[in-house]
This record gives sequence, C-alpha cells and structure tokens, in this order.
Amino acid sequence: MPRRLLKRQRGFTLIELLIVVSIIGILASIAVPNYQWGIIKAKEAVLREDLYNFRTVIDQFYADQGRYPDALHELASKKYMRTIPLDPFTKEADWVIIPPPPPEDGSEVKGAVYEVHSNSDLVGTNQIPYKDW
Repeated sequence: MPRRLLKRQRGFTLIELLIVVSIIGILASIAVPNYQWGIIKAKEAVLREDLYNFRTVIDQFYADQGRYPDALHELASKKYMRTIPLDPFTKEADWVIIPPPPPEDGSEVKGAVYEVHSNSDLVGTNQIPYKDW
C-alpha cells in the first residue's frame, strides 16, 4: 500500500499548474508594458542625441565653410559625420530639412540645410510630436 501512495503523489495536480500559469500570466502582464515603455524612452533618447549631433555638425559646417550644406549627404561626404543616422521611429534616413531663414539685411543665404527634424507622425511621451523636436 505505501508504494501505491508514493506513486500517486508524484507530479503536480491540474490546480497547482493552473495557479502557477496564472501567476506567470499576471507577472508578464505587468512586465510587458514596462518593457515597451523602456523601448520608447530609449528611441526618444536616440532621437534627441541624433538631432543634437545634426545641429552641432551643421553649425560646425557653417563655421568652416561659410555656408550651410546643400543636402544632408554633404555632411557625410565632407567627413563631418560618418553616416547619416536613421530616424529611430521611421527606421529610415528620411529627415525633414528646414532651410535657413532669410537674413534681415536681404542678402542671399548659401546652402539649404539649416535644421533637421524627425519625419515621424508619432507624439512623444512629453506630448510634443517628434517632428517638432
């Protein structure tokens, strides 16, 4: 008799398995949104850094050349940047280029790239669209 009782006690019951699966499901439902939020925050940090680098490099280009670049690829071809980075949200190098404002004295502005913005239609966690950063 005792041998039969030992054989019956091996393994887990269906109720025990359901409880464990339920607990894992609850923990996963808590962890997944935090993980997705972390990915968005990381992409925002990359976008912020890329825009800062673009603006710094454009200012350096203007200081060296006396004009703004005609296109973004000119920054890479003249070795101001290694490559043009990809927008972290669109995953393409489809940046929105803002031309330089006309000077107040009426003279001509040389170059076409004054500032760069994201081409994403999404809104950031700070409630500002990425294309306005």
